[in-house]
Amino acid sequence: MFEVITKNKVKTAIIVGLIFALISVVAYYISYALGYGEYAIIIAVLVSVLLSFFSYWYSDKMVLSMSGAKKAEGEEGRIIRNVLEGLCVSSGLPMPEIYIINDPSPNAFATGRNPKHSAVAVTTGLLSMMDYYQLEGVLAHEMSHIKNYDILLQTIASVMIGAVIIVSDIWRRTLFFGGRRRRSDRDNGAGAIIMIIGLLFVILAPIAGQLLKMALSRNREYLADATAIEFTRNPEGLATALEKLGAASTPVARANNATAGLYITNPLKAARGEGLTNLFSTHPPIEKRVEAIRSIH
Repeated sequence: MFEVITKNKVKTAIIVGLIFALISVVAYYISYALGYGEYAIIIAVLVSVLLSFFSYWYSDKMVLSMSGAKKAEGEEGRIIRNVLEGLCVSSGLPMPEIYIINDPSPNAFATGRNPKHSAVAVTTGLLSMMDYYQLEGVLAHEMSHIKNYDILLQTIASVMIGAVIIVSDIWRRTLFFGGRRRRSDRDNGAGAIIMIIGLLFVILAPIAGQLLKMALSRNREYLADATAIEFTRNPEGLATALEKLGAASTPVARANNATAGLYITNPLKAARGEGLTNLFSTHPPIEKRVEAIRSIH
């Protein structure tokens, strides 16, 4: 299990590095195309740093708001808190804030910038479907994301890739509909090559960004499943919970492409279908995750 965890962390570091490189390349090209020349690289670095800073501090609030999550109260909040109290003891983590999403589709996610500033959101559909040990397995999975700082990586990646897609789309529209700034006659040769290569990057950036974000999400799910078993010492709780989640076909109403990777299973599956290749999926196949859980000794 520890070998799997190490491999997943290495893969994650590579994927995150590629996301930052993609953002820097897009920012550099647009700055260069607007006529900033040698200052383009400085602008690219500043854009990446500022976007990272904004994502670090505000991405969790954005995700909770987009998902329609409300602070858990009453019996629902008590049930979740009772399970989380035991998991906090076994994981050594502080109690996260608890949110409820009024949605019949069973699902859950965690968000926040660190364990001290974290939140777990659970749909009403999940609470009504799971028994105690299955709910414990799902919440242990989300606590694993918190302990492994997956929540920080995934929410930052979602916000940053979303920004790249928006900026790239605006720039393409500006470029192709006559809004491009004229460049001077001296900007030829090497400059023209940079423009052509950069234009290709901007066109392909949204696709590349989504693929990287999906790869990051898939990679962290296996790690969170393995860590959850450390917390509960009960593989069957999580395994049977995933089987129930896999059998559910109703999508989460407020989920979207930007937040899909945060959920324990694909919240858009009914809308997108399960026939897509693994490359274009935010989550590994349920069957493979269950198989991996039951193979842990």
